[in-house]
Amino acid sequence: MIRKLICGAGALGTSLFVAGTAFAQEAAAAASAAATTAAAVPSAAATAAATALIKAPADPAVLAGMVNKGDTSWMLISSALVLMMSVPALALFYGGLVRTKNMLSVLMQVFMIVSIASLVWVGWGYSMSFTSGGDGALAPFVGGFSKAFLSGVTSSTYAATFSNNVYLPEFVFVIFQMTFACITPALIVGAFAERVKFWPLMLFVVLWLTIVYFPVAHMVWYWAGPDFLADTVKKAADGSVISQDAGYLWGMGALDFAGGTVVHINAGIAGLVGCIMIGKRVGFGKEATPPHSLTMTMIGASLLWVGWFGFNAGSNLEANGVTAVAFINTFVATAAAAISWALVEQVHHGKPSMLGAATGAVAGLVAITPASGFAAPMTSIALGLLVSPLCYLFVSVVKNKLKYDDTLDVFGVHCIGGIFGALATGVVADPALGGQGFFDYTQFPMVAGTYDMSAQLLTQLKAVLVTLIWSGGVSAVLFFAIDKIFGLRPAEEAEREGLDLTEHGERAYNY
Repeated sequence: MIRKLICGAGALGTSLFVAGTAFAQEAAAAASAAATTAAAVPSAAATAAATALIKAPADPAVLAGMVNKGDTSWMLISSALVLMMSVPALALFYGGLVRTKNMLSVLMQVFMIVSIASLVWVGWGYSMSFTSGGDGALAPFVGGFSKAFLSGVTSSTYAATFSNNVYLPEFVFVIFQMTFACITPALIVGAFAERVKFWPLMLFVVLWLTIVYFPVAHMVWYWAGPDFLADTVKKAADGSVISQDAGYLWGMGALDFAGGTVVHINAGIAGLVGCIMIGKRVGFGKEATPPHSLTMTMIGASLLWVGWFGFNAGSNLEANGVTAVAFINTFVATAAAAISWALVEQVHHGKPSMLGAATGAVAGLVAITPASGFAAPMTSIALGLLVSPLCYLFVSVVKNKLKYDDTLDVFGVHCIGGIFGALATGVVADPALGGQGFFDYTQFPMVAGTYDMSAQLLTQLKAVLVTLIWSGGVSAVLFFAIDKIFGLRPAEEAEREGLDLTEHGERAYNY
């Protein structure tokens, strides 16, 4: 029955995909005709804009003139939206899914991870993620410490966007990326909720951010910027790029608009490793462990959906047409995934559940994240329809078969959904399917790149594998070391009593 539904969802997704392709081709033809007409009589403004592009110098006065107040306002709003995704959204989403005796512990874990991660970020995380590693062998894999503790970052320094001659105040970029560093380790705790000590977990977060998250963020997202990258490129005799001032996966051409690899695959595989190494909950498979408040979970999921517009649309770093593309894609892919999950449950169990709808929505959000600024709305809907049956298979079938205790399905939703989304990005980004394609920033000004879907899919697969191997391997070492030195698992008596009382001396509810 599940197979039939998956096939049905696939057929519906494929139909939408084909329809979206046809629509995109018609739109592309119309746009091409309009562009030809417009090119015949270029406007004075367009001519002036084309000649105004300069290799932006380091002079703050010049860069300040390239800052748009609308972009700055949007990015600060997006930062607040992403922070809301952690507290209260993720905390409530996770908290509602655990038993009453562990509700407060989950809230505390998420709240404190946000607090700790923000300080680690401004201490050394921003510098490790978004500064050049120099000419050393490690440069493509991790940044340096030139901006540790925000050294040299002031109200008069600026960060690049994805457009030539468009900048943001550097503090705005620091703040926005800080919210990503806060939510990513918070996602991990859902995999082993209800059975981990508080302070050893906080130590894990600091080490994991430093050794895993910051290098992955650097590999995927760091580059010199659109005005400067061309000056850093070294080419072979045949014209191929040998090196450039960019992270390893960015330089390879991997596409990750808002964090499919950096956030979701990264956290999802770490969660799987953690739940296996920490072990199963006491009574797992023998005692009922139903969510104590699906009301809280629905509120949390809804806040996640709203906050995710900052997460995805904010990742464009500007307030323009591509921002709107990311916004609508996030909206419709999530809706499609929620419906798809409910349909799967209707066939499998005879009833759609609130928990399933919320989980499906999150799966859709995860899957569209890397593709949000590259896809078209119709292909985004297809992506949402297809991801839910896949994640459902891992959550309801694979997990039970392999008997690992991923408490809140971090691996099944975030890692599997992230892998699907990262690979699908290579397809939906194709301009032939209405996608945005990519820009070649090794030239100044930037130009549209030549899109090769098969080559891009291979690049996306490499990015997925690098993230899985690095995060999974290092996480295993960290869990092992911390457990041997400090112990990660509370005593059985403490676990039975609940972590609210044994770890924090409080109850979530007093009645």
